[in-house]
Amino acid sequence: MAVPLESPISFTNVGRIRWWQRGIFASQTGYVLLALLGLLIAMHFASPYFFTQGNMQNVAKNFSFIAIATLGITFVIITGGIDLSVGSMMCFSAMITSMVMSGLSTPGMPGASLFVHLAADGKTVVANVPGLILLVSILAGLVTALIVGLVNGFCIAVLGLSPFVTTLGMLSIVRGLGYVVSNGRGSFPGGPDADYFYALTSGDLFGVPAPFIYLVILAAVMAVVLHHTSFGRHVFALGGNEKAAELTGIPVVRVKIEVYVICALAAGLQGIIVSGWLGSAPANMATSYELNVIAAAVIGGANLAGGVGGPLGAIVGCVLLEVIRNGLVLAQVSSYWQQTLVGVIIILAVLVDRIRSRIT
Repeated sequence: MAVPLESPISFTNVGRIRWWQRGIFASQTGYVLLALLGLLIAMHFASPYFFTQGNMQNVAKNFSFIAIATLGITFVIITGGIDLSVGSMMCFSAMITSMVMSGLSTPGMPGASLFVHLAADGKTVVANVPGLILLVSILAGLVTALIVGLVNGFCIAVLGLSPFVTTLGMLSIVRGLGYVVSNGRGSFPGGPDADYFYALTSGDLFGVPAPFIYLVILAAVMAVVLHHTSFGRHVFALGGNEKAAELTGIPVVRVKIEVYVICALAAGLQGIIVSGWLGSAPANMATSYELNVIAAAVIGGANLAGGVGGPLGAIVGCVLLEVIRNGLVLAQVSSYWQQTLVGVIIILAVLVDRIRSRIT
C-alpha cells in the first residue's frame, strides 16, 4: 500500500519583515521624524508666520545652538555613558575664549605686544596680524574643553568612577571655575578681531546662519566616523557589550576617553558660538542646557543603555524641541509649557520604541 507523501513544510513566514520593521519605521528616529513632519504641518495651519523666511532662519539658528553639543553627547550615550557637565563646559569655554580675546587685545597685558600695537593716534588698538587673536582665543577655549574631557574620561575609564557621578561633579567644578575666573561678571569678546568673531559665530552665508552650516558639516563628519571607521565600530561595540568588546581586543579605555573628549570639545565649540550670538559670555550662560542636550539626543533615538544613536537622530531631536518652542511663542502660549511638553515627548518617544521592539 502506497504511503502518501507528506506535504512540504512551508517557511513563507520565516524572515518576513513586517512594515513596521522596514525603512523609516525601523528606528525610533523614524517615528520622531514623522511626528516632526506632522507638527510642521500643524504649525503651517496654526500660524501664517511659521514658514516665513525670517522665522525659518530663527528656527535653524536656534536649534543649532544645542545641536552641536548634542552630536558630541551622542557619542557618549552610544557607549552607555552620560555627560552632565555639557552646559557648564559651554559656559566655561566661551568665557575663556572671550577673556583671552580681550586680554590679548589690551596693550600692557602680558603677551599683548605680540598681537597688537597702538596706532599713530596713541588710542586705536591695531592687530599685528588680523585674525591671529581670534585663532588663539578659540584654541584657548577648545583646549580648556579638551582638558575637562580628558579628566572626565580618565576618571571614568581608568579610575572606574560612575559617569553620572563624575560628570555631575564636573558640572559643579567647571561652573564654579567660571565664576572664579570672572568674579561672577562674565566676559565680553573685544579687540580688533571682535568683528571677525561675531561674523563667524552669528553671521550667515547667503542667508543661511553660520551655526547651521557648522552643524551640517559636523553631522556629516560624525556620520562618516560612526559608520565608516574602526573607531565608530568600537564606539557601538562598547555600547552593545563592553565586556565582549574588551575580549575582542578593542581598546576600551582609550575609546571611552576619546568619546568624552569629543563631547567636551563639541560643548566648548557650542558655547563659543552661543557667546557670539549673545555678544558676551555671562557667568550663568547655558545653565541647565545639559538637560536639553540629553533630551534632544534621547528623543532622537539615542538609547541611554548604549549601542544606539547617530547624527540624524540628534538633529531631529533638536529640531523637534525648537519647533515646539517656536510654535508656542507664535501661538502665544506660555513658555513654561515647553518643559512639560518636552518631558511628555521623551516618555512617548521611548514608549513607542519599546512597543515597536516588543512586537518585532
